[in-house]
Amino acid sequence: MTAWFFKWLPVCFGCHCRADRSFFYKGRPFPLCARCTGELAGILVLLLTWVLRHPSVVWSLCLLVPLIADGMLQLCTSYESGNLRRLVTGSLFGYGLANLLLLSSAAVFRWGMETGLAWRNA
Repeated sequence: MTAWFFKWLPVCFGCHCRADRSFFYKGRPFPLCARCTGELAGILVLLLTWVLRHPSVVWSLCLLVPLIADGMLQLCTSYESGNLRRLVTGSLFGYGLANLLLLSSAAVFRWGMETGLAWRNA
């Protein structure tokens, strides 16, 4: 099972798996870098809490901004963020992006149901 995670998690996330940008456990790097680990954590937290409460589209878009800003800052300057910042910005991004996916899926489902009922009753 562990071998499967180490092989497929980086593929699913498109992760570069650089050791200098990864957390280590017992001398072994995580299968994902710190930022992708945060994204996975954000997605999992959202999936566990979405039914109880979830942010609006505007708040979800705001949650994407820190990762984009941090990535652009690193791209355009010599600044290099640490793994803790990557984990936090990745978590916010994963939570916001997964929420946008679920909100849009729910909206499309509602639209499809309403359209189908309208056609059926026409």
